[in-house]
Amino acid sequence: MATFTTDLEMAVGALGEIADTTIVAMIEPGGDHEFPGTVGKTIRQDQAADYRAAADFINREAFDIVCLQHEFGIFGGEAGALVIDLIAQLDAPLVTTLHTVLDRPNAAQHRVMDAIIAASARMIVMAGKARDMLIDVYGADPERIDVIAHGIPDVPLASTRAAKERLGFTDRKVILTFGLMSPNKGIETMIEAMPEIVRRAPDALYVVMGATHPVLQAEEGERYRDTLTARVHELGLDDHVVFINRFVDRPELLDHIAMCDVYATPYLTAAQMTSGTLAYSHGMGRPVVSTPYWHAAELLADGSGVLVPFDNPAGFGPVIADLLGDEIKRLAMGRKAYAASRPMIWANTALCYAVSFRAACRRSRAAAGTPPTLARTKASSPLPPMSLDHLAALCDDTGMAQHAVHAIADRHHGYCIDDNVRALLLCCGLAGGPDAPLARRLSSTFAAFIQHGWNPDNRRFRNFMSFDRRWLEDAGSEDSHGRTLWALGTYSARACSPGHARWAKELFSEALDEVAAFTSPRAWAFTLLGLAPYCAIYAEDYAAARLRTELADRLVKLLSTREGPEWTWFENGLSYDNARLPQALIVTGAAARSATMVEAGLRSLRWLVEMQTAPEGHFRPVGSHGFLMASRNMPQAFDQQPLEACATIAACIAAQRVDPGFPWRAEAERAFAWFLGANDLGIELADVATGSCRDGLHPDRANENRGAESVLSFLLSLADMQKLDATNRRAPPRTIAPVTHGTVDA
Repeated sequence: MATFTTDLEMAVGALGEIADTTIVAMIEPGGDHEFPGTVGKTIRQDQAADYRAAADFINREAFDIVCLQHEFGIFGGEAGALVIDLIAQLDAPLVTTLHTVLDRPNAAQHRVMDAIIAASARMIVMAGKARDMLIDVYGADPERIDVIAHGIPDVPLASTRAAKERLGFTDRKVILTFGLMSPNKGIETMIEAMPEIVRRAPDALYVVMGATHPVLQAEEGERYRDTLTARVHELGLDDHVVFINRFVDRPELLDHIAMCDVYATPYLTAAQMTSGTLAYSHGMGRPVVSTPYWHAAELLADGSGVLVPFDNPAGFGPVIADLLGDEIKRLAMGRKAYAASRPMIWANTALCYAVSFRAACRRSRAAAGTPPTLARTKASSPLPPMSLDHLAALCDDTGMAQHAVHAIADRHHGYCIDDNVRALLLCCGLAGGPDAPLARRLSSTFAAFIQHGWNPDNRRFRNFMSFDRRWLEDAGSEDSHGRTLWALGTYSARACSPGHARWAKELFSEALDEVAAFTSPRAWAFTLLGLAPYCAIYAEDYAAARLRTELADRLVKLLSTREGPEWTWFENGLSYDNARLPQALIVTGAAARSATMVEAGLRSLRWLVEMQTAPEGHFRPVGSHGFLMASRNMPQAFDQQPLEACATIAACIAAQRVDPGFPWRAEAERAFAWFLGANDLGIELADVATGSCRDGLHPDRANENRGAESVLSFLLSLADMQKLDATNRRAPPRTIAPVTHGTVDA
């Protein structure tokens, strides 16, 4: 908790809008500590007068916000009740971070929680499960709860080699568990699993790092550790298990995480709401094998780790041995964990806290941002010419490279089907224009990549491919499959040659059936965007038409069940490529002459446009570190991604065709102006001379890398805006005829 509080104070203190911060630190009975200058006051855990003195100090110094870090066992009195005296006397609003939410509190714990909830202007929890429990068990107001993930250090993704050499673990495959040692950590589970791991990986080493928990140490000394050591000796594992019995500072801790091949959290019970050790290891890109306690179950649900049943050595052994023996799988899992955790770095976490602080603060603070005149100026600028120079530079005879280091293709990360299907969509949009010859040539490469990605054994598209042309998975995500169908459906109607169109039609038809079983709303939406041009050309494919109606109806139903007075969206949180959901309904409803679908799409898009408008009037896409929010929080400001601007532009253009009375064109122009500098930082993201685009906006700078997703988002947006200009010069927009029932056959 001290580490978390220190990290949070440093991250929040670094924000430009925060003038001053201080920490009020707890001292356990008998404790005698030398605190750094950031600690302005201390409280002796069992001294009631100290809590009142701390409240007087906070009020006297006139702090604007108090952020309480609450965990049972930290504060004095029954169930930590002494802290109630402190919070009851505060003049400033209270924001409480609840590190533990008990699902079965005793009477004393319930009373303390009720008092904290009543006193808190905002409550912060680190998992959706905790939010649900606050509501269900304690009756907390959902509108006052923010879900903000546990912060992590921002360190580069690195191989284990250098750290192993520094720490003396060269030539060993290392499994790591760290944290204060106590029986609930389940370390004995891993020790019992080690014989199977060693049998299959003779160079395996299990490192258990951390001192014995102080409470346990005071009660029984090192008896628990001695029991574990004895069991290691009984199993003949002395050369394969190492105990590091000490507290470690942050550099040493990060070094040990960096040297491990697999991180294990074998906790014995589900009631673990958050784990800083898990967050740190996941954030450093280390494959995690864990029991399904609450935090792990949520964090690793995307496949960035492996869950094993509780108290199950027979489960841990084979899973870890498989990872140690399969470097490709292990590294791919680590990369996935690292990518998934970027929204949780402390700089992003601090921004989330600042949003919560602002919501709780009595005095509104003037938000710094881009002047309103910038958005107007950029939005009214003429469209730049299109350059495909950077696009071509990212392509080779295999396909389009996924990432770039600045403007140079990064071969280390290989390729993915997602970017190649986006590139094929761009080629469709360039047909008939001055870039058609290059688009025709590149489309053959992108199509070949898609064909190679099709896995007939499981009837799914693979996604990630290494630079040496090895697929890193048997099947990509549902979203990836749907996005590929979008490109195939479009290409079947707009291919550069009849032969290419026939290929796209056949593969589209073969891969379409799988979507009926998908559960991802974005996969449905992407598929619908492919079905629109496909069904327009192949009207005789009645199965495709039926699936189109089914998927659109699912989206309409999803919206109707989720929306409320201030929430008009398909899910309980905003994620990525958001505008594609309303776009899919608008496009499908227009084609099927369904006013219900069109109205649902327009309604949700109007709400999204409002959510993506900064107070100063410019476009502000949903920040990627807000993607973890699934509790109807306000969208987060950073990191801002080009993908969101691209989706918004396409959706607004689709909306203009059916709803000319709303200023959809102006909304599309505003979103496009984001690329040209009408954004929170006033930074031009697109380089129109080369057609490259920076990978997004951090809170303080642009991301200077210019990968495939970003350049394609800019080029697709530019192509859409150019077509919009051309269409508006030719004819006014039209609306669909009103329909009284859900769907009418064309």
